[in-house]
Amino acid sequence: MSLLVRLLIALAAFAVALPACAESADIAAASRGVVRVVLVANDGQTIQYVGHGSGFAVSPTLVVTNAHVVAAARDSDTMMIGVVPSEGSSGYLAKVVAYSPRNDLALLRLIDKGSIPALTLFPGAVEDGGEVYAVGYPGNVDLAQGLSLAEIVEPQSAVKTRGYVSSGRSSRQFETLLHTAPVGSGNSGGPLLDSCGRVIGVNSFGTLSEGADSEFYFAVSLRELAGFLREAGVTPRIAGMPCRSLAELDRADSQRLASEQALSDAQARRQTAASDKARADAQRRAELEVIAERENGLALAALLLVAALAAGGTALVIEQRGERRKALIAGGAGIALLFVAIVAWLLRPPLDSIDERTAASLSAGSPQPGVTGSQVAAGSFVCVFDPERSRATVSEVADVPLAWSATGCVNGRTQYGLANDGWSRVLVPNDEATVSVNRYDPATRTYRVERFLLSLEAMNAARAARSAVKAPTCEADEAVARDFGAGLETIKSLLPPRPNERLVYKCQPR
Repeated sequence: MSLLVRLLIALAAFAVALPACAESADIAAASRGVVRVVLVANDGQTIQYVGHGSGFAVSPTLVVTNAHVVAAARDSDTMMIGVVPSEGSSGYLAKVVAYSPRNDLALLRLIDKGSIPALTLFPGAVEDGGEVYAVGYPGNVDLAQGLSLAEIVEPQSAVKTRGYVSSGRSSRQFETLLHTAPVGSGNSGGPLLDSCGRVIGVNSFGTLSEGADSEFYFAVSLRELAGFLREAGVTPRIAGMPCRSLAELDRADSQRLASEQALSDAQARRQTAASDKARADAQRRAELEVIAERENGLALAALLLVAALAAGGTALVIEQRGERRKALIAGGAGIALLFVAIVAWLLRPPLDSIDERTAASLSAGSPQPGVTGSQVAAGSFVCVFDPERSRATVSEVADVPLAWSATGCVNGRTQYGLANDGWSRVLVPNDEATVSVNRYDPATRTYRVERFLLSLEAMNAARAARSAVKAPTCEADEAVARDFGAGLETIKSLLPPRPNERLVYKCQPR
């Protein structure tokens, strides 16, 4: 084998061994919660732009940024802090509620009424060489676009850059992550994300590059951030599952289904073979029984016939002796024996009774019917989270209690719709930028939640579609459930082809 062929085989094997890339939609979804933190000076007569950094929401009204981004505002009565989200119509005023220059962290609270999608933190170990994304508002991009102050304080999409983690090198002042995702002036305070869109650090500073030197960047570690938020009394959203792509889950599901199908086919073949053997054995037993009974009937008829002939001969002999009364008795006995012989001959089982006896034997030997799948479809269940079949990037998971009725009513209050893909319900909240499609399969007792983290425009479209669909009350008949299911399909058609999260639960009776 030539060296070139060997190299190609090795490269192909390496490509197969590479982990599946995460969904690009995760980074876009996380960017919804990334904001520009703007400082402006207002002396009562003029408003002057001072500078800006980046930040990200850890709750709908709380934003994390770097301490050095808002340091000037803490010492000035004329300086205001503005938080400008990536989408919407305007920004919000904010104030500093926690400040830690030791590890370059600050926490802002919105003063104005508003809401920003909160990001999720990943508490696990960061893999050396793992892919990361820096998201924020680098000033050199604003400069290149020639943005005015009025444009800077308008909602704009955050800039996303990709790089890799280099573990083992931290700053001496506080714990940091070293990475290569490019950041610029203005990125400070923005999140460093893993490939599932979860926060693993807060971008803080970078190395100085001269000539051809490579640039590296430092992010405040999640350990520092978690301690800072804990001291501030903030409990962020945390998701610690490994980052897996939906493509990887789909492949695993396909392999699982193929394996289950192979086991089912093998079991069916075993059951068929056992059934064939049982039928052959039952038929053989029935044949032996019928043949034995026919032979016994024939032997009995022959014996009775001989006895009848003997009785008839005895009657003739007695009649010749003149003992008429005894002759009549002997003759009557002969006639009776002849009649019984004929009956014994006629009562022999026919050959076609073999099939009937075979069927009766198989029926008697089969197990008695128990509780069928349709009979256990309705009831109360505990649905246990299945991590091997799930992708949870922003949600905390726990067991789900579920009471299911045969008409598609869940927990006595929520009616599901029925369509070609089964029973489902679409949830489009007003206070969260997430659409959830909940499904339940009574046949396999599988509960599934797919969550779509949508942009403001997509959420508004989903809310408009939801307003046109009227949910029926529980225990609706099948026609109503199908009409409701058709309405839900309209909302589903607006969703991306793949969700950001897929949570799968296996339900067991309580």
